[in-house]
Amino acid sequence: MAQDAPAGPSGPTKLVIRNIGLLLSGALENPILDADTVVAVDGRISAIGKLKDVDVEGATTVVDANGTVLAPGLIDSHVHPVAGDWTPRQNQLGWIDSTLHGGVTTMISAGEVHTPGRPRDIVGLKAMAITAQRCFDAFRVAGVKLHAGAPVLELGMTEDDFKELAAAGVKLLGEVGLGGVKDGKNAREMVAWARKYGIQSTIHTGGPSIPGSGLIGADMVLEADTDVVGHINGGHTALPDREIRCICEGCRRGLEIVHNGNERAALYTLRTARELGQLERVILGTDGPAGSGVQPLGIIRMVSMLSALGEVPAEIAFCFATGNTARMRALDVGLIETGRAADFVLMDKAQHSAGKDFLESIQLGDLPGIGMTVIDGIVRTGRSRNTPPATKVPAVV
Repeated sequence: MAQDAPAGPSGPTKLVIRNIGLLLSGALENPILDADTVVAVDGRISAIGKLKDVDVEGATTVVDANGTVLAPGLIDSHVHPVAGDWTPRQNQLGWIDSTLHGGVTTMISAGEVHTPGRPRDIVGLKAMAITAQRCFDAFRVAGVKLHAGAPVLELGMTEDDFKELAAAGVKLLGEVGLGGVKDGKNAREMVAWARKYGIQSTIHTGGPSIPGSGLIGADMVLEADTDVVGHINGGHTALPDREIRCICEGCRRGLEIVHNGNERAALYTLRTARELGQLERVILGTDGPAGSGVQPLGIIRMVSMLSALGEVPAEIAFCFATGNTARMRALDVGLIETGRAADFVLMDKAQHSAGKDFLESIQLGDLPGIGMTVIDGIVRTGRSRNTPPATKVPAVV
């Protein structure tokens, strides 16, 4: 495993991506943009529009999209990292790099809970969280932005512990319920302390997943009041429909649907959110690496499944994996807007898909072929080694 983060450019950069066939914004309110060119300067989007109307002079990199689809880089809202690109759950190297080939450019830790010998004492759990935050901030595997350092709550933590964690740069809590705090009253108090200091929170929902976890039902989810209802479709075992509906109706927090959960419950959650007129609450994760393995195509598979079986337009389903998560998590990625980080995935319909075009192929349940990923305005991968081959692929000119 490499010991250093990928080297960045030594000077100013200007990326021009032209000849875009379809531009997905990531924003529910306007999911398709009328543009064929995106320009990024020094890693941030500087212009979106028609080629004739934007400044493309002085480009250091030009990409001919060749009529393919450009979307924001996908976001996995729920991963469990440990050390760089290694996961002890499957004793596997390269899971982050492989996931980049699935179009994911940003990941969010729900706790480094698979770490062998994970400390349960308060001094130890704080030290581990700060270490994880520092390590993944300094070492970006293949350029992927993995937000890590998510301590799991244990009994005895005080407000000062959260103040200390926040001052050290920790911005996330691991899944509430995977540690010693398993009641709504204590969880709510600690979640409030975390929120006070700018730390986001997620709760485990459903049946137990790892030793030490247990059933967490709707009552505790609502009482704890975390920012995100983690794997509402179970990780792996889902709650009964009545409890899922109770959660959806009882709060306005994020509804996280994961790959490693119950697919029927995922579709039920989606239908309930749509019925409530609250699709902006739906975000996607994999909940991997886990006992199910490593899922490099987990997020794109969720987009396709929710579109096809949940009867959601494909351009809306992509928002669940991009703009919804970006807004819910206060990230500067996930939306095609000027000033945001230039993180993109370029795709086309898979060869021989029954769909007449890209969007229809997704709505029919097919995976797209990924032709390129870009992070901070730098081309990171070409044709994906994991997706089916795309009909058309972009190229660096």
